[in-house]
Amino acid sequence: MESIYILIPISILLAFLIGFFFWWSGKNGQFDDLEGPAHRIIMDDDDTSSAAETPPASEPPPPSQDTQS
Repeated sequence: MESIYILIPISILLAFLIGFFFWWSGKNGQFDDLEGPAHRIIMDDDDTSSAAETPPASEPPPPSQDTQS
């Protein structure tokens, strides 16, 4: 029964902290654009990131290292 005297104030304090941070994030614009990040994932620009990793299609393959006479 003595633990309830500690748990109730801690839970009230925690509820106020969660409410404060929710209010603070709303005032600072954290919830302004909810759909933008989802659209940015779908419309990822693969042309710029993959151009440096893959060789151009017109480049011939490297010569083979066959040592047969």
